[in-house]
Amino acid sequence: MSDASDTSTDTTGQRERERTAYVIVGGGLAAAKAIEGIRESDTEGAIVLVAEEDRLPYERPPLSKAVLKGEDEMETAYTHDRDWYSDQHVELRLGTPATSLDAEQHALTLADGQSLSYDKLLLATGSSARALDVPGADLDGVLYLREMQESEALKARFKDGARIVIVGAGWIGLEVAAAARDAGCAVTVIEPQAAPLLGVMGEQVGGWFADLHRGHGVEFRFGEGVERIEGETAVTGVVTKSGDTLPADVVVVGVGITPNTGLAEGAGIPTENGIVTDSSLRTFVDGVWAAGDVANWRSVTLGTNVRVEHWANANDGGLAAGRSMAGQDVTYDPIPFFFSDQYDIGLEYAGYVPRGSDAEVLLRGEPSSNEFMAFWVVPERKGVRVLAGMHVNVWDTIDDVQRLVRDRTVVDRDRLADPKVPLGDLT
Repeated sequence: MSDASDTSTDTTGQRERERTAYVIVGGGLAAAKAIEGIRESDTEGAIVLVAEEDRLPYERPPLSKAVLKGEDEMETAYTHDRDWYSDQHVELRLGTPATSLDAEQHALTLADGQSLSYDKLLLATGSSARALDVPGADLDGVLYLREMQESEALKARFKDGARIVIVGAGWIGLEVAAAARDAGCAVTVIEPQAAPLLGVMGEQVGGWFADLHRGHGVEFRFGEGVERIEGETAVTGVVTKSGDTLPADVVVVGVGITPNTGLAEGAGIPTENGIVTDSSLRTFVDGVWAAGDVANWRSVTLGTNVRVEHWANANDGGLAAGRSMAGQDVTYDPIPFFFSDQYDIGLEYAGYVPRGSDAEVLLRGEPSSNEFMAFWVVPERKGVRVLAGMHVNVWDTIDDVQRLVRDRTVVDRDRLADPKVPLGDLT
């Protein structure tokens, strides 16, 4: 087997025609964790990892949190160091994206023209930031935050007094706003909806996020969009739909992401809001699995297909996919989970609320204290059932939230809203 430190592509034609036991496409956390899952059961099978970026697989949360704020070095985002891949006998093909997949022939073609034949393939291709389609969007200083180099570029521009305009008040937009304010930047957020995270959190909790950021000096422009970005070669301002001009040194675009399904679609693998898989993360094409942001997997507990764009899904899903590929009997059935850090706030969320749901938001504690919980509930005959729950600085509660969601527990709404009643006593 090749040493993991060898990133060259000097493999002979004969060897290319031989099938590799496992080929993993992707350079993120899910790809790295899949190797761990494979090696639990198969310590000998050859593994080749193919990644578009010329970097070792890394985790994304630090890019908008500790690394962006300068609290940690960029290297802390790497899932494993290079020696680890060597120890696991993994061949790395970094900076060489896959361009096409022939699922029938079990063959993956790379950008350098070489072909890899495989027994089992994992698509951990992640997602890409949605582009802002307005005049001036290609100017210097219009940045996104999805890849490591983008975090590096953004961090370098966070200077005291720099004018940062953020387009989109989703998780990335809010975390970037917090990091920019910590660096002393002036921050304005443009958001077409009436509150941050409105589609996920609802108006009440979204309003709390707005108040949190206003309290740290962030200005919001709700119900507003971007008409164009001004500047000759570099950004100087943002013109809103209502005609206002906001001076800007940097524009950060955070308007969502799109799963990278191109390889799967070209190979005829079913896709619908991601690559469709069963509860073992197998696609409906022989020999191909999917994990991470790109996977739309079947949740047994929730009774529906779910695609989640957060760290825990990449971590746990990658591990589960690797185990499944290596022959373990796997049912991937987590309760979706994510976390965020903004200023002195830490929060965790667990559960799943379908889009368009009429779930009610029930608060436990006072949001103005910055220590409270929120539950998304639906009525039942003897109380309410929890679809999802979030805590803000109320630690050691998320396991109970996950239990309530998983067990579909019907609870008394007044007891659920009462901070004096331990969550563990709700049955």
